[in-house]
Amino acid sequence: MDIENNQPPEEQNKSGVKKYAIIIFDFVKLAIIALIIVMPIRYFLFQPFIVSGASMAPNFSTGDYLIIDEISYRLSQPQRGDVIVFNAGFVPGYSGQKFIKRIVGLPGETVEVNNGKVSISKDETGYVLEEKYLPENRKTVGDIKITLQGNQYFVMGDNRDFSFDSRAWGILPKTNIIGKAAIRLFPFNNISVFFANKN
Repeated sequence: MDIENNQPPEEQNKSGVKKYAIIIFDFVKLAIIALIIVMPIRYFLFQPFIVSGASMAPNFSTGDYLIIDEISYRLSQPQRGDVIVFNAGFVPGYSGQKFIKRIVGLPGETVEVNNGKVSISKDETGYVLEEKYLPENRKTVGDIKITLQGNQYFVMGDNRDFSFDSRAWGILPKTNIIGKAAIRLFPFNNISVFFANKN
C-alpha cells in the first residue's frame, strides 16, 4: 500500500535541504577532527620523505617512501649509524632542500678519512670504524680530518663514491636535523623498520 506524502512541496524541499545540511555538517566536523589529530602528528612527530638520488644506495633507493621520526631526538641524542634527514640550507646552493645521510662522527670526536677507511678518535684513543651497513669491500674515498665540536655531526652517504656529504661541505649542525628514518613504507616488497647501527 502506498503512503501518501501529505507535506506541501515547500515543506518537502525544506526537509531535503535539511538532510543535506546535516550530511555536510557531519562531513565538515569529521574533517576538522581528522585535522586536529593528523596535523600535530604530521608536523611535530612524523613526516614523510621520498628518497631521490643514489647517495644512499644500496640501502635506500630513489622512490623509497620513508616515515621520519621527529620526536626521538627531543628525548635522546643522535647515534652513530642513524640514517637522518636534515635541512641542507646551510650548504651553498641547496637552500630549501633536504638531504638523507648516515651519522658517522659524533660531537667531540675527530673523524679522519684516509686510504679508503674511516677512523674515529676521542681523548687520545682511536679506532677504524667498522661499517656493517656498507657493501663488502666498499671503500670511502677522500682525504679529510675534522674535529667536531658540541652539537656537530659528520655524515656520509652509504654510496661513498657518489655522495655529496661532510667530506665536501663539512660539519652538520644538530639544529638542521629533522629526524631519523623510522619506517620504509614503499616499495611494498621492501617495507622496513630501522634501528640505529651502533659501532
